Amino acid sequence: MSLAPVEEKMWEKSPSKTRIKKSEDEINKKYESQEKRILTEINREKLPSFVEALSKNPKYMNLRPFYQRRARWDNKMKSLLIESFLINIPVPSIILYEIDYNSYEVMDGQQRISAIQDFYTNEFALTGLEIWPELNQLKYEQLSVKIRAGLDRRSISSIVILRESTSDPEEALFLKQKTFERLNTGGVDLSPQEVRNCLYYGKFDSLLIELSRHPIFAKAWGIPIDDNSPELSINTLYKKMEDAELVLRFFALRNVEHFRNGMEGFLDLYMMKSLEFYEPDIEFFKDIFLQTINLAHQIYEKNLFKPFSPKSGTWQKKSYKAYYDAVMVGFSRHLHEAEILIARKSRVIEETKKLFDKQESRLLTGEGRTKADIQARIRIFDEMLSQVIGE
Repeated sequence: MSLAPVEEKMWEKSPSKTRIKKSEDEINKKYESQEKRILTEINREKLPSFVEALSKNPKYMNLRPFYQRRARWDNKMKSLLIESFLINIPVPSIILYEIDYNSYEVMDGQQRISAIQDFYTNEFALTGLEIWPELNQLKYEQLSVKIRAGLDRRSISSIVILRESTSDPEEALFLKQKTFERLNTGGVDLSPQEVRNCLYYGKFDSLLIELSRHPIFAKAWGIPIDDNSPELSINTLYKKMEDAELVLRFFALRNVEHFRNGMEGFLDLYMMKSLEFYEPDIEFFKDIFLQTINLAHQIYEKNLFKPFSPKSGTWQKKSYKAYYDAVMVGFSRHLHEAEILIARKSRVIEETKKLFDKQESRLLTGEGRTKADIQARIRIFDEMLSQVIGE
């Protein structure tokens, strides 16, 4: 199976991090040396100065919307934040990650920052205020001089995670991820892929989202194809970005021999390394995904990713992630023999049905999560395709 050149090299950069038992003295020395201890600083800034800094320096904060699919605050939620400042209710600090001198990524608080900026630039009028209903329908410029002066005295606090926390780039990403996860253990329940979308945003992450909207893929997983469909916002796979995670699984499990740290940990690692992917790599990944899913669809059509039930003699109604892994990785290994597989479509289907009559078929429907189990389910499907091709 062909891998992108960057994939063939990227695993060489990951030294083994096998955990070994340490003595109490070694543990104490590790703590004293500040290994894996986050370095931070705390800042406070008046709201007008804060907004001015955002407008003057585009690189001051990365205000990219955190989750491309998550609903952003409406004007009422923004207004209630402004009201909190007006009456001096403590507002939680925003959390920033220093990426360069005076340049930060927002780890927590993007909605608060956007609300402040939007109000000070008169993007919306206050609405739904509970304590100051008299101010409803007013923009910042329409507030009385005294009210504006009171608001301008308020400050926003920020906690900055400093680059000096670690000198190792991969370790820095790991600490950044863990910090973000701990910050978001309460409130909004973020899925693993939503976290990855924030931390490892780039061309590859955008590709995952683009491919997840491919009609064949979306239909196979029961996700509305129409971007304007009202059902899209309540579809669990779409809402939690699990569709993008499924695309990620395909790319990552093509490298299954490097699997470690469980499925979530392995996907995290692949996303971390994806930050080194460049445009030619992205084009390669897009092409191999499209070729693979089109080939698989030509074979299975409406039964794509749906296991066969020998008892009922019918295909299951829903798609299974484990079977999807085997199908996609398996077909990607035989793209150069696609014409043979299409010509022998009926044989592929017949042999697929036989797979589910065997004891090891349990692996194809999700049983077993170890590296050996995942390799076995991919091997089972791959060998079936090889058998059909070799007939």
